[in-house]
Amino acid sequence: MEKALTLYELNSLVRETIEEELHQEYWVEAELSEVREVRGHCYMQLVQYDRSDDSKRGRRYENTPIAQASAKCWQSSWQLLRPHFEKETGQQLHAGMKVLLQVYAQFHETYGFSWIVTDIDPTYTMGDMARKRQEIIRRLKEEGVFDLQKELVLPLFAQRIAVISSANAAGYGDFVNQLENNEYGFQFQTQLFPAVMQGEGVEQSIIAALEKIYQTSMTNSPFDCVVIIRGGGATADLSGFDTLALAENVANFPLPIITGIGHERDESILDMVSHTRVKTPTAAAAFLIDHLNEVLDVLNIAQERITRYAQQKLSLLQTQLSMVSEAIPRLFSVAKTRQEAKIDAFQEKMIMLLERRLVTEQHRIQLISERVRNLDPSLLLHRGYSITLHEGKVVKDVATLHAGDEIETRVANGSVRSKILPR
Repeated sequence: MEKALTLYELNSLVRETIEEELHQEYWVEAELSEVREVRGHCYMQLVQYDRSDDSKRGRRYENTPIAQASAKCWQSSWQLLRPHFEKETGQQLHAGMKVLLQVYAQFHETYGFSWIVTDIDPTYTMGDMARKRQEIIRRLKEEGVFDLQKELVLPLFAQRIAVISSANAAGYGDFVNQLENNEYGFQFQTQLFPAVMQGEGVEQSIIAALEKIYQTSMTNSPFDCVVIIRGGGATADLSGFDTLALAENVANFPLPIITGIGHERDESILDMVSHTRVKTPTAAAAFLIDHLNEVLDVLNIAQERITRYAQQKLSLLQTQLSMVSEAIPRLFSVAKTRQEAKIDAFQEKMIMLLERRLVTEQHRIQLISERVRNLDPSLLLHRGYSITLHEGKVVKDVATLHAGDEIETRVANGSVRSKILPR
């Protein structure tokens, strides 16, 4: 048996072999499963998953790692690579991001094997980010929710504002101060719903804040809109605003959402699906103030139009009243003349009718008088007729008389009394 090597000797042999055989640098594609910065150095865990399909067995292996490795970027390189990468991509390195790294192999007797990072290609990451963004946008459009926020109408008097932001963010303070000290004296009511605005917790934190806003609106006075603002954090750490779950929640939210998250480059997906996108928290406050001022201008214009119309209408009515006032005496005179003429004509007609009626009645009286004269009993007596009375009553039936009754017979020149004899 050969002499056994100590662990240090064996590790030294491995180090020498690697340095001799893997002395050049390599470009490697990998996904970051962990990123942390310690004392200016960046430590990464690289992973590669099996994305193939097993169609026959109906299984996918996309969550199965097929390769893992540690990588380090020393402070001297990291201080140069980090700002360039963040400037180009608009994001910080984070778990789940795909990267293209230039590395060389290093083995240390004490710390083991690691890839040492000497360069990072931001264009590769940007391409992968763009592919992910386009996939999220495609899904949102397929679901029919991409433009839902644009269909909402911001209330005319949008003064009750729900704010999603970090409580200690300078941007939140600037937003509130600008609303409170606006030059027009408008009154706004804001309520903060704190959320994480950078790092991996952005998505779930903002979704939870939206849920609280919805519940508050259901139980108390409803809000007019929601403002998501960010300020004071790292300008590159905006990956949390490019997730499908957050975009779906914002797109389906029943209130208009205004974003002012300080994105310096292209719009985030959150910006795309929101009702209105502005660059900064102060721009969000200015948007709300300008909106209310535009409403005030519309009201002032409407008030001026109503006042002008009322004045014109009043002037027209006054003119008409004046014309009527001038016309009343003339109209009254005409009406009086007409009425007097009608009265005169009526009187003449009445007189004529009365005279005609009087003649008619006089003629009728004459006829009646003639009839009365013709019925006078004295005329009958002069003609030779007589009238027999019994107890002052005319005798019309002999049967009514009895023996001993005294009767009176009147003739033209006198009367004769007689008594009824027995039969």
